[in-house]
Amino acid sequence: MKRILTILFTLFLLIPGAKAGHLTAHRGEVSNGYNFWLYDPNDTEIDEPKPVIIFLHGASLCGNDLNRVKRYGTIDAIERGRQIDAYVIAPQNPGGSWNPTKVMNVLDWVSDNYNIDYDRVYVIGMSLGGYGTIDVTATYPDRIAAAIAMCGGGTVSDLSGLNDVPLWIIHGTADRAVTIAQSDRVVSQMKAANGGNAERLVYHRVPGMDHSRPARMFYLAESYDWLFKHTLKDATRRIHPTFDPGQAMNNGYGGLKSKGKSSGSKKSARKSSKKKTTKKKTTRKKK
Repeated sequence: MKRILTILFTLFLLIPGAKAGHLTAHRGEVSNGYNFWLYDPNDTEIDEPKPVIIFLHGASLCGNDLNRVKRYGTIDAIERGRQIDAYVIAPQNPGGSWNPTKVMNVLDWVSDNYNIDYDRVYVIGMSLGGYGTIDVTATYPDRIAAAIAMCGGGTVSDLSGLNDVPLWIIHGTADRAVTIAQSDRVVSQMKAANGGNAERLVYHRVPGMDHSRPARMFYLAESYDWLFKHTLKDATRRIHPTFDPGQAMNNGYGGLKSKGKSSGSKKSARKSSKKKTTKKKTTRKKK
């Protein structure tokens, strides 16, 4: 019996995808940055360049307890079995709007210590994290290969850089925490800055969708597959076809068990939508 168990365990190790990566917490390691979780997908001695996904959480996960960041989102999806062949950076915002410079300082720390693929850095977030996704992408369009922003908006004054990046914005018409007018405003400013066009944008206004349901996007393999199709090496930086988010979210959590988590408090989300900042290429005023 012992021999059979040994054989079965050995076979399990040989199954593709059976071995998990490593998740580590980092506190106080990045000057002018955030505390963060880092998922390292490498489970062998072969350390090849891997993409990077930056997950920006919503207002309900703000604070100084990193474990809150695991309540929903990309890290939670990985712990529930979603296989993602990329580094995942999940910073924790102690409060207020996301600071693009601090986010990129964390990315720089990871790039100094791990073998990342600089041409495949992605941002995904919702609610307050949706605002952060827009702000980071608009501020650093030359470093972000693609981004998904859900039920958020934008706070930087200059959103023209968004036109350089394949961007997917998703917002529900029934969202009462962050009204769809916030995403409408982002799209309007993008088009105004680009002669009325937004060639690298897909904007889904999902009828009847509330504020919490977009969280399911973090659990779908298709969301990450879409991001990975884009790279800075693409001279035209064309946007690849998306899928119907409303239908996908109706089908559940992509085979993973749902926790039924909400994205954050409505009060905090509304407060974040009113904040305005001035965009700078290398720095940003601290809130």
